[in-house]
Amino acid sequence: MASRTDLVPSFYLRPPSVVLPTMVRLLGDETFLRAALATVLATVIAVAIAIAIAVPSGLVLGSVPAVRRAVMVVIEFLRPIPSVALIPLALLLVGTGPDTKITLAVYGALWPILFNTMYALDELDPLHVETARVFGTGRTRVLTRVALPSAAPFVLTGVRLSFAIALAVAISTELFAGGTKGIGTFVLEASSGGSQMDQVLAATVLAGLIGYAANAGLERLHARLFAWNAPRGDGS
Repeated sequence: MASRTDLVPSFYLRPPSVVLPTMVRLLGDETFLRAALATVLATVIAVAIAIAIAVPSGLVLGSVPAVRRAVMVVIEFLRPIPSVALIPLALLLVGTGPDTKITLAVYGALWPILFNTMYALDELDPLHVETARVFGTGRTRVLTRVALPSAAPFVLTGVRLSFAIALAVAISTELFAGGTKGIGTFVLEASSGGSQMDQVLAATVLAGLIGYAANAGLERLHARLFAWNAPRGDGS
């Protein structure tokens, strides 16, 4: 609507009749598909690493009050720092390759999984834990056999949130830092001349569709694995 009024010049905001055909054309462009694949692969790797770090950490923080009290100040200090704000530091420490966007995406994706895991243990029925201990189950096995299955639906919800965050951070890092293939780099190159705004908008829409498809897939997985605790339509 705005592109067909005087609110925004059509040169900057191309109408859907232009953007949608461009998007279809990009799906047949090998260069763009390679860029999109690089972004998605970096996002998946980042989320996998975040899960590997956040789930064990969340189990420990949620089950050992002393550790939780000792480190929560540091965690609450680090959590609000935007990943994008760390791009200059990451470039100095990691370089301009794919490792930079993966590292920053891990940092951004870590927190939803960590906090969902940690607070899920707060809702764990103490009776289940005590019953396991009565049967001689050690602390480690209680965490893996009792606490983790109980927290799993909340962990998967955290993964859904983290994928969107990791995708946004990866694209932002590509856009602002460059030096590696991805959707962000494609957008940066397309916008440099000022005459390819249809490609910029088409790539942006495709990035949104990737995030939507990933969230829908994870939501269906959640419903299949945890039908008793399936997410509601409002995303909660």
